[in-house]
Amino acid sequence: MRRIKQSLMISIIIILSILLGACGSLTQPAMPAEPVLPAESPTPEPITTKLPPTPEPTPAAIVPMVWLDPRLPEELQILLGEMPGVVRVSNKEEALLSLTIDSQKIVSSWVYALAAPFTTVTDDVSMEELTAFWKTNAAFPARVLVMPPAVFDSLKARFGIPVGEIHPLAEENLLNYCETHKDSWAVVPFEKLEPRWKVISIDGNSPVHKGFATETYPLIVNIGWDEGPRAVNEAEYHIADEAVRAAPVSNRQDDLLTTVVLTGVTAMTRGTGKEMEMYGVLSPAVSVGALMREADIAHVSNEVPFDPNCPAPQWIQEEDLVFCSADKYIDLLREIGTDVVELTGDHFSDFGPEAMHHTLEMYESEGWSYYGGGKDIHEAKQPLKITHNGNKIAFMGCNAKAPGYATASETNPGALHCDLDEMVNTIQTLRDEGYLVIFTFQHQEIYRWNPTEEMIADSRRVADAGATIVSGSQAHQPHTLEFYGDSFIHYGLGNLFFDQLGWFEDSNKTFLDRHIFYNGNYLGVELITAQFFNWSTPTLMTPEARAEVLRRLFAESALLK
Repeated sequence: MRRIKQSLMISIIIILSILLGACGSLTQPAMPAEPVLPAESPTPEPITTKLPPTPEPTPAAIVPMVWLDPRLPEELQILLGEMPGVVRVSNKEEALLSLTIDSQKIVSSWVYALAAPFTTVTDDVSMEELTAFWKTNAAFPARVLVMPPAVFDSLKARFGIPVGEIHPLAEENLLNYCETHKDSWAVVPFEKLEPRWKVISIDGNSPVHKGFATETYPLIVNIGWDEGPRAVNEAEYHIADEAVRAAPVSNRQDDLLTTVVLTGVTAMTRGTGKEMEMYGVLSPAVSVGALMREADIAHVSNEVPFDPNCPAPQWIQEEDLVFCSADKYIDLLREIGTDVVELTGDHFSDFGPEAMHHTLEMYESEGWSYYGGGKDIHEAKQPLKITHNGNKIAFMGCNAKAPGYATASETNPGALHCDLDEMVNTIQTLRDEGYLVIFTFQHQEIYRWNPTEEMIADSRRVADAGATIVSGSQAHQPHTLEFYGDSFIHYGLGNLFFDQLGWFEDSNKTFLDRHIFYNGNYLGVELITAQFFNWSTPTLMTPEARAEVLRRLFAESALLK
């Protein structure tokens, strides 16, 4: 550029010189002169400007346009709508992929539970019964079946237009409707279960069970994807496919489920110990052992200590009521898959501090956690925190009898005496930390279905503080239950392994409560019923006996005020 300017200036000078010379010749004669030539300028080099390379055309961003079948579960539709990079279209013709029910390319399965109000006695129906009710209005334990509209449409596509009393109903209204309309049941999304529902199994298969078999369960909506109507290239297909496959695989996943079995009194002594000697240490577990082992967390409230010098058990030991268990009896607790031991029992100190320390060492050697007692008062006060499959559960417990019943001290092991003022604060702290609290009471021993006013007041107080479950572990016969606010209270479960058969009208009956947690929520409880025909072995009830004891339980519980 500089050279161009230089050449231009030289040219201008030459032209001006010529013009000035011409002007001078008008006034004086021209003198010959040597012509003055400009210095020869170098020939300018050609100008070359480097331009940036021409960019390749930027491909338009591929947006996964997805059409969602309106029959899909509402929760799934919400989740997909919130996924980044996914655009939901209302016109199926615009979609790269369509997500619909009963597709051959399954990416998700949504599980629904057949649910009845909690006080329902029926436990199980057959697929044949359910299908006949749907198609012909044949006899069924429920007179009316309600479900969310999307579920109704999905099942209608599978079973046909219903002939029975089967109707769509808004999801948020299902529980209230069934509780206020006699003999009405519902189909409920698994993750929306709550404690006031009782889940009815279908041919023995239930989504709240650990061994849930999805392949034979009828109340599942399979969801898959199909290509949209317009042709897509490989890149479009890949992006859309990845987007859809990022959807939840199910609303029920085994790795988010936790089951806890709570039990009543264990005292492997007296008549129970005698029969263990006669029939084998493991004999009491023959009926309930499998369901205890199946639990993720199996709870035992063992009231008496182990002692290597424990005397041989006697059939009758009324004179002193000082109890112990032989060390070998721990095999029974191992057989049922014990995970957690409650120490609130008032016989824990019967054989002195040495036996208590020995017992705690045995639990620790087994890898079992304990709570409600400990090596001293400080350990006894500590809640037991457990996280399983993402579910944060905390155990707390205490002995509500007068101080002195095996009470731990600054220097001695023992049970934790109830100081509810302090324990209420602990419950609230645990709740703030995200724990669901299970609180167990060793309370007054009474031999009737309904608890005392003191038991009711204490249980409701810890429930008001935030305990999710309140369970009585002291009762030698079953007590009533209630749903209190957001809490479940069962005032007494009865004996697990103890010899009080025939002592009182209902001391031969017991409950094992199986609690279900999912994805950080408490879904509900299954009441497992057993009875004693000897001094040591709880035996699962026949359907007839179970129905009778459930009716009694619900009738007595209805009187609770």
